[in-house]
Amino acid sequence: MSDRVCESGVGMEKEKEKEKERGKRRWRVKEKEELCSLLRKSWYHLRLSVRHPRRVPTWDAILLTAASPEQAQLYNSQLNRAKRMGRISSSTLTLAVPDPLGRRIGSGAATLNAIHALALHYSHSDDVSVVELIANKHILLLHAGGDSKRVPWANPMGKVFLPLPYLAADDPDGPVPLLFDHVLAIASCARQAFGNQGGMLTMTGDVLPCFDASLMTLPMDTSCIITVPITLDVAANHGVIVAAETEHSAQNYAVSLVDNLLQKPSIDELVESKAVLADGRTLLDTGIIAVRGKAWLELVTLACSCQPMISELLKTKQEMSLYEDLVAAWVPAKHEWLRKRPLGEELVNKLGKRKMFSYCDYDLLFLHFGTSNEVLDHLSGVGSELVGRRHLCSIPSTTASDITASAVILSSKIAPGVSIGEDSLIYDSSISGGIHIGSLCIVVGVNISLDNLLSVESSIKFMLPDRHCLWEVPLIGNRERVLVYCGLHDNPKTSLARDGTFCGKPLKKILHDLGIQESDLWGSSGSDEKYLWNSKLFPILPYAQMIKVAMWLMGLANKRSESMLPLWKHSRRISLEELHRSIDFSTICTDSSNHQADLAAGIAKACISYGMLGRNLSQLCEEILQKEGSGVEICKDFLARCPIVREQNSNILPKSRAYQVEVDLLRACNDEGAACELEHKVWAAVADETASAVRYGFKEHLTESPGSLSRQEFQNNHRNGFIHQPFHPRRAKVELPVRVDFVGGWSDTPPWSIERAGSVLNMAISLEGSPPIGTIIETTKTEGILITDDAENQLFVEDYTSICAPFDGDDPFRLVKSALLVTGITHDNILVDMGMHIKTWANVPRGSGLGTSSILAAAVVKGLLQITDGDDSNENVARLVLVLEQLMGTGGGWQDQIGGLYPGIKCTSSFPGIPLRLQVVPLLASPQLISELQQRLLVVFTGQVRLAHKVLQKVVIRYLRRDNLLVSSIKRLVELAKIGREALMNCDIDELGEIMLEAWRLHQELDPYCSNESVDRLFSVASLYCCGYKLVGAGGGGFALLLAKDAQRAKELRQRLEDEKHFEVKIYDWQIFL
Repeated sequence: MSDRVCESGVGMEKEKEKEKERGKRRWRVKEKEELCSLLRKSWYHLRLSVRHPRRVPTWDAILLTAASPEQAQLYNSQLNRAKRMGRISSSTLTLAVPDPLGRRIGSGAATLNAIHALALHYSHSDDVSVVELIANKHILLLHAGGDSKRVPWANPMGKVFLPLPYLAADDPDGPVPLLFDHVLAIASCARQAFGNQGGMLTMTGDVLPCFDASLMTLPMDTSCIITVPITLDVAANHGVIVAAETEHSAQNYAVSLVDNLLQKPSIDELVESKAVLADGRTLLDTGIIAVRGKAWLELVTLACSCQPMISELLKTKQEMSLYEDLVAAWVPAKHEWLRKRPLGEELVNKLGKRKMFSYCDYDLLFLHFGTSNEVLDHLSGVGSELVGRRHLCSIPSTTASDITASAVILSSKIAPGVSIGEDSLIYDSSISGGIHIGSLCIVVGVNISLDNLLSVESSIKFMLPDRHCLWEVPLIGNRERVLVYCGLHDNPKTSLARDGTFCGKPLKKILHDLGIQESDLWGSSGSDEKYLWNSKLFPILPYAQMIKVAMWLMGLANKRSESMLPLWKHSRRISLEELHRSIDFSTICTDSSNHQADLAAGIAKACISYGMLGRNLSQLCEEILQKEGSGVEICKDFLARCPIVREQNSNILPKSRAYQVEVDLLRACNDEGAACELEHKVWAAVADETASAVRYGFKEHLTESPGSLSRQEFQNNHRNGFIHQPFHPRRAKVELPVRVDFVGGWSDTPPWSIERAGSVLNMAISLEGSPPIGTIIETTKTEGILITDDAENQLFVEDYTSICAPFDGDDPFRLVKSALLVTGITHDNILVDMGMHIKTWANVPRGSGLGTSSILAAAVVKGLLQITDGDDSNENVARLVLVLEQLMGTGGGWQDQIGGLYPGIKCTSSFPGIPLRLQVVPLLASPQLISELQQRLLVVFTGQVRLAHKVLQKVVIRYLRRDNLLVSSIKRLVELAKIGREALMNCDIDELGEIMLEAWRLHQELDPYCSNESVDRLFSVASLYCCGYKLVGAGGGGFALLLAKDAQRAKELRQRLEDEKHFEVKIYDWQIFL
């Protein structure tokens, strides 16, 4: 019995282990999906905050700490680049603040110094004290100063600016995303956690903390450190937070008071300090600290008077750490220890009144970029599917080179004859033929051009072995750039005595094998002071000789070269430590900018030369214009080629696209006047291309007015051969519902719909018990046409020749006039010896977003066709309305008239071509689905009037530019329309809510002005009750759809909106129109 129990127990344990492993696999899949979703959401939020900071608050200032004035100059250029590329709002102040005198003072003192520098910037303000002014600001501070011994190749650019091409494929013509850009995206979501209370968010420059910062909860008037649970072995190398019992928690986070701080604790220390959580983990200090309210005011007060403290640190050559010293002032258990530290007494006295809290985010993914190996891991590990492996690069064909698919090549030019191994990173480099780069290598900022420099004994002129790093550094006062290299896993901080390595081999062995003496590298230094970091290893020589020495030092010489050792020994040499202090950052900025401009120019030239203009030339021109001296001339050369390209490819290249390219190039050449003139041709081309797609198959004269003839000629032509008939009165009444769209809008709009497939999921509804849109058309004995509307406007048209396009945009009757033209009423012998009265109404607010204009046009066209015995089928009417809208100049799509003409819920797809084809697929809604929708969906007029035409122009221009973010957004909307149809067919209304939320985010990606502060407030309240919400149509105001989580919450939300009068909304009763 006991044996069976034992066997059973073992079996259960094995099953548990299997389940645990399955759980791990599921978690890894979930981790990848969530990382992708999280980063996209963060980038969406960042772009929205930059493009519309009034709606989505952004940082008042962004500060970066730097190790020296020279590094600060580099960082300022990077900050300017970020502003130029739309990563930072133009209203945000940016400052890179160097440590005083270029000497290390510690991250805590650097924090105070940065706030002090900000105070100096604001010191000209006379309205309020500087302390009070800054205390009300929202500041983002990134610690990016100091040297990076474990990622030495990042020192020339600053580790925070190393390349991280996550989501790079979303914007292939944009700049390579940097770690800094992703940090900005995450931090942009954290801004709303501060609300209106001033404060500062501090982050480190070598970590990407992937979490939804928009959900962050920060206690008032205090400091808060962001933590995440980790295993005890990881905690041994990091800072750990000891938290008290949880004060506030939710499913994904917990807020607790901080009891103690530990630095790289042992397991015994963790247990003794009660830092081990119930699940056996502990809280990692992520390096993210938020300070707000009164705690922020006290920190600003201290910083504004910190210069004597910093002078004391410089004098005594001591440092003040942020994560040990300054933070300890908010933790009473650390006060006794802190008072014994440099300036600790003052920190306790000035800051010690406030407490610190821990915000533990259970889902936070902590991506650390502390070593070169970690950098490559993040490109091939969890985030590998997000990585754009080819971005803004020039590479040869697969038959002319051997470049593995997993290699990441960014902003680089690769010549034929190059070999690059698996998972290697090539960035900001030019590499000539004959170069072999192994697997897991990092090559940054090099320009290896060895033609005619080396012997041609071997086809491979230079080889970088597996797991190596190679980079070039321009030095102040030197014409030559220094070639630098090391092993991927080398730790320059490990001493010679502790078996430090170089190029992956023991440094002692390399010295022995090559005949190098220790004194050649370190002089008379003691054995404990001999590191790779301070070894004078790298020669400053002519480039070809540096290449030969590099291969000799890496152990790649084919035979022992007697000439290498004396060449190396007698050369001027420099260490990694000296390199860091001697980098010519100005040259780095200029060379990198020119290199990327050349790459962008090459891509743009190929795009223009080969005729299809498929790239975003406007974006590429922004990079080209950064090239010193010749950027504008390059753009002028491209502009001169455009007319030839347009002529040669006139049969396949849309004129609208060709003209838009010329407009963008004219602006790049600073010719704004010519650009404005040419814009008229862009819109004329869009209209012509749309007309050719929608008018195909109709009579040639369909949209022409009879205005070319005199009134008498017109009447004579129409009376010739006409036999007078007795008058028989006829009457047609057409009533139509409005439409609400769940997802897919914009994919129905030209020029997208005439070039690419579209799909829209929408629903026809009646309001307040009846269809709100309609027309009555009657024939009259009296000649002439009387037009009246529900606003008591009326017009009598006696002379039909006066009905001619183009119509005045303010003409209230242009819709009916256009309907008379497209139906042929004014051309055929229809109104001879009789007239017509056309009455229209639309019982919905102006600017509703419910498709009112197009649906009213459909009603009038349908009524006119009925009264004249024409083809009033929905398909024919829908196409005629497309023609009508082009005639009116409103340029709308097809979803509105489809939504009003066809009853119920339907998913409609369009297929580009001549003619444009539409396929309407009705959804056979079950009674259960209809009932649940009508109980849970609120149709609300926001009180905000919107005008789709203005939004439409912005979106069309972005499309004509081939803005990749816009194209990918509309593609996703098309995909969501199909997913939404499946969700409704399965009666999964909750999934429909998620689709509506994503659609609303995408609409704001297309145009940030599709919402406003009032709508945002409405949706903020609705989010407590709803699983989905969005504005209908193009947005900007009008009607909103609020999909509640259940029927009860729908009632509660309705009651709240009706009770809280400041919303000024109206909730409509609605029914599906079947």
